[in-house]
Amino acid sequence: MSKQGNKKGLKLTDILVTLVIGAVFGVIYKVWGPLYYSIEPLGLHVNQLMYGMWFIASTFAFLIIRKPGVAILAEVAAAHMEFVFGGQWGLPTLIYGLLQGLGAEIAFALFRYRSASLGVVSLAAIGSCIASIFIDQYYGYIEALTFWNYSLLVGFRVIGSVLISGVLAYYLAKAVENTGVTKLVRPASRADYDKL
Repeated sequence: MSKQGNKKGLKLTDILVTLVIGAVFGVIYKVWGPLYYSIEPLGLHVNQLMYGMWFIASTFAFLIIRKPGVAILAEVAAAHMEFVFGGQWGLPTLIYGLLQGLGAEIAFALFRYRSASLGVVSLAAIGSCIASIFIDQYYGYIEALTFWNYSLLVGFRVIGSVLISGVLAYYLAKAVENTGVTKLVRPASRADYDKL
């Protein structure tokens, strides 16, 4: 994917496309919950390998729009949609969405929103993952774990985050980009003009 940073703020089209992306992933998040818990009986935190799905709205939306604020907006929209459809975590879902989106946003900001490489997207996924761990710690979901058990949970969650919100989001966005749809929401880059 080409490096591109548009310093202009979000336009109405950007916001609407981001909200639609968030809404679609919000429905996916709702469906993902029971699947995530169905794997939990396998033990050893194997279900954490699936946790990265809850961050994908932020990374995928950024790959499509590539502007500041998109990661947070998409993740909050997805969390809101999951909440509206009766997600099992209730109101804290919105807090997760906000902070996980912020985790991704910080990673993109570190590169001044100019890089949409697989490495940067994977770093954004890790940023969301770290935010989710802090929230889990705050709510007391994981504080009683022994060190080895906690390490296993964190390790699997990081791996799942990179694989789903990093690698999967990157290649999914690349597939969408190959259709030409992204040209409707992203202005032509200098490289596009050079090809002419």
